[in-house]
Amino acid sequence: MPLLSIVDAADERAVTALLTATRTRDAATDRRVARIVSDVRMHGDKALTKYAKRLDRLDGPLEVTRAEMEAAAVTVPRPVRAALKAAARNILAVARRQVPRGWRASVAPGISVEQRVTALDRVGCYVPGGRYPLPSSLLMAALPARAAGVRDIVVACPRPEPVVLAAALEVGVSRVFRMGGAHAVAALAYGTRRVPRVDKIVGPGNRFVAAAKAQVAADCGIDFYAGPTEIVIVATRGPALWIAADLLAQAEHDPDARAVLITPSRRLAEQVARAVEALVPDSGPARDALAAHGGVILTRSAGDAMTLANLAAPEHLVVDSEPLAKLARTAGSIFVGPWSAQAAGDYAIGCNHVLPTAGAARARGGLSAADFVRQVTLQRVTRPGLSRIAPTVVALARAEGLEKHAASIEIRTNARPTADRRPPGRAERR
Repeated sequence: MPLLSIVDAADERAVTALLTATRTRDAATDRRVARIVSDVRMHGDKALTKYAKRLDRLDGPLEVTRAEMEAAAVTVPRPVRAALKAAARNILAVARRQVPRGWRASVAPGISVEQRVTALDRVGCYVPGGRYPLPSSLLMAALPARAAGVRDIVVACPRPEPVVLAAALEVGVSRVFRMGGAHAVAALAYGTRRVPRVDKIVGPGNRFVAAAKAQVAADCGIDFYAGPTEIVIVATRGPALWIAADLLAQAEHDPDARAVLITPSRRLAEQVARAVEALVPDSGPARDALAAHGGVILTRSAGDAMTLANLAAPEHLVVDSEPLAKLARTAGSIFVGPWSAQAAGDYAIGCNHVLPTAGAARARGGLSAADFVRQVTLQRVTRPGLSRIAPTVVALARAEGLEKHAASIEIRTNARPTADRRPPGRAERR
């Protein structure tokens, strides 16, 4: 049986299995995370250090000093440091275009509204420290914050490798802590004596990180749920080898990764399936991911393929032509044309690779500089302006039964006070 199965779009059950990433709530994980978050919130550094030693195998200081960062960065090969600098330049260029702008508008004579944009004071960037070191995740999380004007950028990484510390220096982060998992999220959300409290936590992580972010969200801003990665490719032509390589590239992230091709071409479907067989390693996360969550969906037309892609709202959507790109509506990020390799977007195109998964792209796009600012409205009304809108406000307030709202307007406009009004239908006392 081929590793990459080909299913017909008419097979609804098979299509649903390939395109629907279910978010299963793990009650045991939630309970464990809740205990850790509560412990760190109540006992601060004592609890944080306990979990860092037990779960992160911390055997030194919690915080990485500037001198340690500089010494580690020197050990990183020069071409890698040059690559970090080049990638950072592109990411920063895009992020600067994403910063919302302030404005002021006159909505009517005597009435003006202003939008003021201010950067968050401090943010926490979570960088995973699992199977691979991920300096690119640090760049993607921290550079939009820097573009937005965030003053303090704090990084949490359970095992910051030299290349991650080199990225931290390139970005200009404020502090780096050797901590991960739910205890790191709790420390950033609530603060301890050593770890400063942040306004928002961003960045991907495992299920414990995701559960912890969900639990602290009422007290600290977060970006969004980030589950296993996913790619959907819609193509009508090859090269089949390139498509297979892109499916494998995403699958190697995680055994739970999702990698799907949707095409109206049976010939292309079969070519890609054979190419995957030729490229996939004998074992490892890529093979496991494709076996569990990979496949090809055969549709009647390219339009039908795009309909399925939009329903899936994937994290990464790759289309092989501009006409297909025009039909794309829901995706975390869209890659157009055979040369727009999704792997290039992971590192150096400039768009962010911290993206919504599991259908969350129906509601929002990826991380951007706009996630690191407050957009506050200021309202200014003159006496003539208030008189102009008073009838509207009073009528709506009374329609909702909020008499004191109406009174606060009538007092200013010299109208009859609300206190003098008698509720309809109530008999006057004699």
